[in-house]
Amino acid sequence: MKNTLKGERILSIDVLRGFDMLMIIFADKFFGSLHRGVGLPITKSISEQFKHPDWLGFTAYDIVMPLFLFVVGAVIPFSLSKHFQEITPKSQIYKKLIRRFVILFVLGWLVQGRLLTLDINQFKVFSNTLQAIAVGYLFSSMAYIHLKRKWLFVVFGACLIIYTLLLTLTQIPGQGFSDMLPDRNFAIYVDCLVFGQYQDGTQYTWLITGFGFIATTLSGLFAGELIKSTLPRRKIALYLFLAGVLGVFLGLVLGIWHPIVKKIWSSTFVLYSSGLCFLLMALFYWVIDVKGYKKWTFIFKVIGMNAITAYVISHVINFNDIAHGVLFGLQQYVGSFYPMIKVVCGSIILILVLWHMYRNKIFVKV
Repeated sequence: MKNTLKGERILSIDVLRGFDMLMIIFADKFFGSLHRGVGLPITKSISEQFKHPDWLGFTAYDIVMPLFLFVVGAVIPFSLSKHFQEITPKSQIYKKLIRRFVILFVLGWLVQGRLLTLDINQFKVFSNTLQAIAVGYLFSSMAYIHLKRKWLFVVFGACLIIYTLLLTLTQIPGQGFSDMLPDRNFAIYVDCLVFGQYQDGTQYTWLITGFGFIATTLSGLFAGELIKSTLPRRKIALYLFLAGVLGVFLGLVLGIWHPIVKKIWSSTFVLYSSGLCFLLMALFYWVIDVKGYKKWTFIFKVIGMNAITAYVISHVINFNDIAHGVLFGLQQYVGSFYPMIKVVCGSIILILVLWHMYRNKIFVKV
């Protein structure tokens, strides 16, 4: 749908969203194909950072999904400002929240739930970043509408504590106490129990992991409230940085007892990844909104302002295949570097589509 954007926008938030999307649509494939072409130890090390660990640990690529949720949370104080709540009936607000929740869930089915296979046996109920965003956005927005700030922090802490207790103190029938292992944790047991044959089929968990999704989105909401405050911009950047340092520290220290595991979105993963998100937000806010360096941000802004569109079409349409249809003749000359060239050109085609939408003020909202 075609809209001109209205209301207050923070450029650093749009740019950070665009940076995150570029990681999704370009970075992982680029560095993998770069290593296949170059084959050096340094390119191998970089490409390994754009793969998720088998279970324990954290790589650069692990920040992509929590950063997406974080940025969604950061926008909530702007989209659901107290002024908006005063002039808009609660029924209308909830209608909009539920509509977005449903659309995000359906889009998640399209890009990863295998809806387009038209085969019920391949369908997965809950299996995608967009659906995690739907859960985090809905419940964080509800909390923001009804609770004062101090109670939002209580909800954040309660999500982490409850989820930790569920992962460590519950018993799994026939297996004993839940453990932080791929096949012996309460989160995967609940998913298999509830979803049955429509469960994700991987080590990732989704249903009670919603506690972690909500906490991550709330952490972004706290950042958004800070940015929206009347504090001087330098102080805002400083507080964002300090919050980031605290989150990383707590995640690492508590991770000694409760490991950082992305696939089940452990509470320490929430703390550690949210800390990194705060640090990235502080950096982007400092460079763009405090120091005023904005010329370099255009491409990130173009991507960030249509991030959901970029995510969906990059998963539904293979832009690398489109690039191959034009460039296939180069393969005989560039050899092992051809996959990298194909990734770069495919990404350029996608960005040109997003640039056309931006230029014509087409911003697809859900």
